[in-house]
Parts: sequence; C-alpha cells; structure tokens
Amino acid sequence: MRKEDKVAVIEQLTTIVQEYPNFYLTDIEALNAEKTSALRRECFKREVKLVVVKNSLLKKALENLESDFSPLYTALKGNTAVMLSHTANVPARLIKDFTKDTKGEGKPQLKAAYVQESFYVGAENLSALVDIKSKNELLADVIALLQSPAKNVVSALQSSGQTIHGVLTTLAERK
Repeated sequence: MRKEDKVAVIEQLTTIVQEYPNFYLTDIEALNAEKTSALRRECFKREVKLVVVKNSLLKKALENLESDFSPLYTALKGNTAVMLSHTANVPARLIKDFTKDTKGEGKPQLKAAYVQESFYVGAENLSALVDIKSKNELLADVIALLQSPAKNVVSALQSSGQTIHGVLTTLAERK
C-alpha cells in the first residue's frame, strides 16, 4: 500500500471513530464467507458499523484523536474488526447472540472495547458490556422513579375519596 493510501485510510478511520461514541475491537478470523455475510447483515439490522482494519493503521488513527486510547493498543494483534455503534450495548448483545450456539467460544470474539468513555480489555468483559444500559434506558428508569411517588399520592387520594364517600353514604342511609 502506498503512503498516500495509508494516510487517506488513517484519516478515514479517524473520522469514523469520531462519529461513534462506542466501539468494539473484535476478532472475526476463521469465519467463513457465509457467517461473515450473516454477521454483516446482523450488524446492518442493528445499526452497527463493521469495519475490518489493519492494526497499525487503526493505532495511528486512534493516536490522531484527542483522547488517550493506549489501553486498547494491547488488543491490536491478529485479525481485527471494529464494531462502531451509537448505543453502548448493541455490539455486545450482537456478539453474544451470534456466539450463543458455541457458548461464547466462537467468533466474533471481543478483544477490547471503548464504551461510555471507559476501556474494557479482554473477552471476559462481554457479559458486563451486555448489561450496560443505554442513555435512553437510564433516562426511562429515572423518570419511572420520579413518577412513582406522584402515582402513589394520586392513588391514595382517589382511594380515600371513595372511602369517605362510602362512609357518608352509609351514615346517610342509617337516618
């Protein structure tokens, strides 16, 4: 590859990584054409961008960014594919679903991830990444917690109003 081509690829990778707040480094080596196509289709359905990269070019692209991505450099060995997503846990769920028949031992396999400004290095972090809640899920939980006391007050007022009405009706019928 010519130097000009490498510079263009590095710039393109830098731009792509800047667009997405979360990315996973995975190993998809040994997937046959059929499984690779199935993985790409599944990525497309879940709005995950899958890019196969050369490790040295990805490292240079990460070095061009303002953040320090040095914890990920140890994972840049062998075959590397990058899964980029706007939602933190979607690639982790995709990997888990895709490898469920092999009990997590098949490919793609997680090498490392940069999710919500945190680093996760190693395949053992996959279950933790699957359980991470997205921003929308966290907002929904907070709103539900905030609404809960208000619902309890409204419910108590409605039930006490019915109780008072019942007592008054009973007293009125006695006379």
